[in-house]
This record gives sequence, structure tokens and C-alpha cells, in this order.
Amino acid sequence: MSRARLVITAVILEGRSQAEVARSYGLSRSWVSRLVKRYEAEGEAAFEPRSRRPKTLANALHPATVELVCQKRRELSTQGLDCGPATIRWHLQHHHGVIVSESTIMRHLRAGGLVHAQPKKRPRSSYIRFEAEQPNETWQADFTHHRLVNLDGSVGPDTEILSWIDDHSRLALSITAHHRVSGAMVRATFRKAVAIYGVPASTLTDNGAVFTTRLMGGGGGRNALETELRILGVQQKNSRPNHPTTCGKVERFQQTMKKWLRQQHPQPTNIKELQRLLDEFRRLYNDSRPHTSLPQQATPGVVYAARPKATPTNRDADTSSRVRRDRIDETGKVSLRLNGQLHHIGVGRTHYRTHVIVLVQDLDVRVVNASTGELLRALTIDPTKTYHGTGAPKGPMRPSGGGVVGS
Repeated sequence: MSRARLVITAVILEGRSQAEVARSYGLSRSWVSRLVKRYEAEGEAAFEPRSRRPKTLANALHPATVELVCQKRRELSTQGLDCGPATIRWHLQHHHGVIVSESTIMRHLRAGGLVHAQPKKRPRSSYIRFEAEQPNETWQADFTHHRLVNLDGSVGPDTEILSWIDDHSRLALSITAHHRVSGAMVRATFRKAVAIYGVPASTLTDNGAVFTTRLMGGGGGRNALETELRILGVQQKNSRPNHPTTCGKVERFQQTMKKWLRQQHPQPTNIKELQRLLDEFRRLYNDSRPHTSLPQQATPGVVYAARPKATPTNRDADTSSRVRRDRIDETGKVSLRLNGQLHHIGVGRTHYRTHVIVLVQDLDVRVVNASTGELLRALTIDPTKTYHGTGAPKGPMRPSGGGVVGS
């Protein structure tokens, strides 16, 4: 028999006083009194277990605030923007003057069925995090793919989106759409960003050929971006192959950007329309959207402007030296790739089929006969020219069979 039934039996059936029953069972007189009154009012229902939850909660959210939380979640999700508790809290505080903790927001989102569990997602605590101390200390760059749509709604051609962001503030420095990203385009977008934000101290990219040629055996020398960085004294850093988390900030930025693009209607049908959307996203991302990885969920534009900017410290970078073996072609020239551009160096048709060693140090080039060591040509490359002739008048063509063809 339960304790409550023993008390009721003693008081109601045996006629004992409430004070005596309370002393006998070691209970408070007030509890015994409440139990007797409940039994007299409800009968057997008085013995059913009851919740101890208070009837009212002084700190409970107002139903209108709960609805505002759920509405903001659906609204941000529809726009393709981050809709986590931290972002919702920021919008409630700055746009509605309502302060709610992230844990409270998360609890009501779960109660409203607006959170989907992701048990296989890697925990954030497992990542090794780093962040530049100053704006312009490190710029990250990468490109990703995006499909256009045709006018009839079918899947259209593939495009590539090139992005530059500041590591410290996550500021989107440049977002451009291209049919295909090339080394020249990477250098051009970098130069435009430098014209607006200044020269960074370093860059961080993956090992794509448009960013670096160091994994290509050095046959082509420095590409366009590498040459530009050396001229400006900017330190170039590259992630190891198969380690995308090293460039995690720009990778995460691209994920946010593509999620937003998928939610836009109508979808872009050409590069011009896609670029217009990217410009709109850049303004939104830099100045209107709170960033959960930044202090107080500030916008990237605010964080970028808050500190002094880092400058290059690598002005005395080493020179680029390499050795290349080649053979002079039938027109009397050898070809050499510098700064991502192919240059043709005239040596003379009389040296047709001669095996040579090409010694390159930055823009200084020496062409040496591989058999005799004779210096055949020495020059300084003019980056504005693709052909560097000997300056001698054109002579007779040497045929493959031997003798010179006379007039």
C-alpha cells in the first residue's frame, strides 16, 4: 500500500487526527492536510502520480517570441542563408530588440520540428583551427563549379566561380564568374583586389595549376600568380594534396555561396546574370549577414575595418632559377614559358636541330650549345613581347636534308 493510502486510511477510516498520523509516519502536517483535502475533493484520483512542474514559468518565452524564432528559421532557410541558433539570436537582437539565448532558441526549434539530426557529422572539436591575427595577413583563394540553366529550365553549361577572401575577417575580396578559370584570370582578379584592399602579406591556396606550378616539375617556371606575388614580396603558401581543410575558410565560404545561389529565382542563364547574383551575395555576405565564426557574430566588413592591415615582409624573395634542355626548331628558335606566358627566343636557323641548355634566372636567359658549351644567345626577356628575335636579317632556310638553299 502506498504511503498516501496509509495516511488516508488512518485519518478517514480509523479516525486518527492529522497531527498524530503525521508524527507516526514522519510527515509534515501540511502535507497530510493537503492530501486529505485532495481525497475529499477527488476521491481515488488523489492517489494518481502528479507532475511537479509549476503551473506558470516566470522566464518562459512569450508565444509570440517563440513564433518569431520559428518564422526567422524558415525565412533564413528559404533565402539560402545560415539559420542556426547563433544567427537567429543575432537577428532577434539587432532587428527586433529581443534577447534570447542560443540554447533557448535551439530548444524551441527542436520542439517545433525544425532541426534535423546529423549524427554522422564530424564534431567541430576535432578540427585544428587557425586564424590570421590581422586583416591582409593571409588571403585564401579557390574556385568552384556552378551550373547555369537554359531558358527552358533544363541544366545548362558549367561555369567556374573564383573567390578571394581575407583569412582574418572572412571578407569576400573578390567573387567572379568565368567559363573556365585560367592563370591569367587568377592574376587579374588578384590585382583588382590589391587595388582596392592593398597588398597582402601572404596567400593560401591549394595546388591547382592556376595557383602554382611547383608540383609540375618546374618545367614551366613560375606561373602568372607566382610571378606577381614575388614582384610584390608576398609569401605564397599552398596546402598539401588531399588536405582541403587547410583552406577550410574559403571552402566553407563556397559552400555558403552555392547554398544561397541555389535558392535564387530565377536561376542565372548566362555569365552576366550569374555575376550580378555574385555581386549581390558579396554585399550581403560582407555587410549584412552575421558571421558565426567572428566575435559577437559581427559582419566581415566590420571585423576587416577594425584592425590595422598587415603588409608584405618578403620583399627580398629569392630569385627563380632553372635549367631546361631543348632543341632548336627549324625556324631557329626555342620556346620558353615564363610567368604563365610562352616566349619564343630566336637563336638562328643555322643552329637548326642543335641541342641546347637554356639557363633561366628570372627574366635573364642564356642559351648554350649542349655539346660544346658555346653561348648561342643571351638576353633579358621583355614580358610585353612573345617573340624575341636576334635582330639579324632573315637568311636562307636550312632544309632537313643538309645544304643551304641558295637564290
